[in-house]
Parts: sequence; structure tokens; C-alpha cells
Amino acid sequence: VQLVQSGAELRQPGTSVTVSCKASGYTFTSYYIDWVRQAPGQGLEWMGRIDPEYRATKAAPKFQGRITFTADLDSSTAYVELNNLSPEDTAVYYCGSSQDDSDYWGQGTQITVSS
Repeated sequence: VQLVQSGAELRQPGTSVTVSCKASGYTFTSYYIDWVRQAPGQGLEWMGRIDPEYRATKAAPKFQGRITFTADLDSSTAYVELNNLSPEDTAVYYCGSSQDDSDYWGQGTQITVSS
């Protein structure tokens, strides 16, 4: 199982960013994709998830209204888009898949929000 994420991004406040997570080594529709982030000096923060098979999504209350989860079945890729960025969104973003007895994570994507 591999989850490969897109590269680091630098954004200005008020803009948007999209992070991708390409899955391989398993059936993409069989497991949710979760998204978490870790800001400097802080713990992991769960942002939400998508069920790729049904495109059902759930966002943490903190992000509702400015986050979108999507999945492309043809490429086995999940995406998270975060809008109206602020410097407080600077963090490393991770996608993950919890499968039976194992958890798999992408390598992380650094998102920096700065003017």
C-alpha cells in the first residue's frame, strides 16, 4: 500500500490550496481516506474524510464551510481543498487509510501560508 502526496505549496492569505493523495496497492474504493494536519509545535488535527466509493464526506466542525474532499476513481486519487487560507493553516498535511489491522500514511505535504 502506498499513498503519495503532492508537493509543498506556498500560498498567500485568503487563497486556496489543493493537496492530492494517490493511492496504490489496494482497492481504492474499499477504505476511507482521512486527512489530518500538524501545525508547528502542535499535535495531529483530524480534518475529515471521504469514502471514495460513495463520495460521502465528513468534515471536522472547525473546517466546515471552507473544506472540500473529492476522489477520482480513475486515478485512485483523493483531494482536499482548503479555502480562505490564513497563516494558522500553515502545517504539514497528511492523507491516511486505516485498513483492517494497519494504518497507512502519505509522506506529508507542507503548506505554508504567508504574505
